[in-house]
Amino acid sequence: MDFALRGFLSRRKYAACDRVVAVSEAIAGVLRAGGLAADRLRVVHEGVPDRAPQPGGREALRELGIPDDAPVVGNVAALTGHKDQTTLLHAAARVVGRAPSARFLIVGEGELRARLEALSRDLGLERRCVFAGFRADLDRLIPAFTVFCLSSHMEGLGTSLLDAMAFGVPVVATAAGGIPEAVVDGVTGRLVPPRHPPALAAALVEALENPARRAAWGRAGRQRFEERFTADRMVEATLAIHAELS
Repeated sequence: MDFALRGFLSRRKYAACDRVVAVSEAIAGVLRAGGLAADRLRVVHEGVPDRAPQPGGREALRELGIPDDAPVVGNVAALTGHKDQTTLLHAAARVVGRAPSARFLIVGEGELRARLEALSRDLGLERRCVFAGFRADLDRLIPAFTVFCLSSHMEGLGTSLLDAMAFGVPVVATAAGGIPEAVVDGVTGRLVPPRHPPALAAALVEALENPARRAAWGRAGRQRFEERFTADRMVEATLAIHAELS
């Protein structure tokens, strides 16, 4: 996350707090750089509930026009500038040269949807990239992804990334903001520089061409989720901060 605290009201808001909780070390660094006293700052990593994958993932993909035998690179994020699906689409245009059966599924809504759909057409991806809009069935869609991809150039941590790890889906993501606190490069997935389509494409091809590596990344991601990023752990850590003030 690259943006600093802006404006008098923003600084005043944080100054009035006895404790400020950041969802990642990256955000904590932004807050410290903005003048927040370190003794009032705590980091509690974002967490998501641990739940079982829901059945019907492949059926959902089929309804979206994705063939049963197609490997799926999935992205779940708002269609906004800092989520940077533009980089993902430029990477996708490179990936299909090496993995022509791959499909890209972008789940989410936002002000950039029309622009991203136009870019997809311009890149010749109209038959390979699906914009699914908002979906309420992520617990069946995400487990059906071959690879989860987060292409943000700014990110606090990313709950959809944690969902993917919880479901044992391997992750390819940018080393932006708090993402490297969740994804361990070469262990739970692959990290690449932000705004670098060639590097992102290479990492996606690596994942798509290596089933054993994907499986190992998925298992390691699931273990890391259990150890650090469950909702229960987040609640426990937050309650401990409340106890400091009682």
